[in-house]
Amino acid sequence: MTAVLTRAGLAADLRRIGVAEGDAVMVHAAFGKVGPVLGGPDALIDALLDATGPEGTVLSYQDWELGVDVWDEDGRVLPELRDHVPPYDPATARPARDHGVLAAALGTRPGVRRSGNPGAAVAALGARAEAFTADHPLDYGYGENSPFARLVAAGGRVLMVGAPLDTMTLLHHAEHLADLPGKRRITIEYPLASPRGTVWRTAEEFDTGDPVVPGPPEDYFRLIVEDHLATGAGTRGRVGDADSVLVDAAAMVDFAVAWLESRYGR
Repeated sequence: MTAVLTRAGLAADLRRIGVAEGDAVMVHAAFGKVGPVLGGPDALIDALLDATGPEGTVLSYQDWELGVDVWDEDGRVLPELRDHVPPYDPATARPARDHGVLAAALGTRPGVRRSGNPGAAVAALGARAEAFTADHPLDYGYGENSPFARLVAAGGRVLMVGAPLDTMTLLHHAEHLADLPGKRRITIEYPLASPRGTVWRTAEEFDTGDPVVPGPPEDYFRLIVEDHLATGAGTRGRVGDADSVLVDAAAMVDFAVAWLESRYGR
C-alpha cells in the first residue's frame, strides 16, 4: 500500500526544503505529483501555513477563469459576448482552471485576498495577504507595485511543488524590468465590478502569452530557472513525492533580468 501523506508530514518536508517561519511564499504546484494526501490540496495549503507560521503568507498566481476566450486579436471583448461576460470581482472570481487544483483551493479559502488585476491576479492567505494584493495596477500588472514586485521587496520566495519550471510566474516581473528592445505589448479589455455596476477598462501589458521579445524558445523560463539553480542558488527537495524547488524571489529576478539582457538586450 502506498504511504498516505499527511499535513504534518508535508509541513516537515517544506521545512526541510527551506520554508521558514515568517516567510512569504508564492507556490505553484502540480498537485497530482505530490501523492496520496489525506485532506487533498487543502492539506498542502495548511502545511504551508504551518511551515510559515502566524506571520507568514502563502500566495498563488490566479489569472481569471471565464471558460472561453472572449477577446479578439486586438484584445477587445467580442461584440456578441460583451453583454454576457461577467465582471471581474476579486471577492468571487475563480482562478484559471489550467493553474491547477491547488490554486483553486487557495483562491477559495476563507480569509483569502485576491488582487484587482484580472489577468495578473494573485491570491494571498496569511498575515500580509492584504498588503500583497491591495491596489494591484491594471496597467503592467507584473511590474512596479504589483504583488510580484512586493514579493521581491519583502524578501519572499517561490516554491515549485512538482510544477514545471517554465510556469514560474515571477519571471514575468523580470521581463517587465529587463531592458530589452522591441518588447511585445498588448492591450486587453476587462469588465470590472464596482459599486456603480460594471466598469469597462482597457489595460496595457507586456505580452505574457509568448516570449516578450523575439528569439527565446517558448519554454525559456525553464532555462532561466535551471541556469539559476546551476549556480548553487535555491534548494531542491521533495514535498511528498513531488520533486520541488525553492528560490529567493529577489535573487531569481536579478538573475533573470541579467540573463535576458545578456542575450536579448541592446
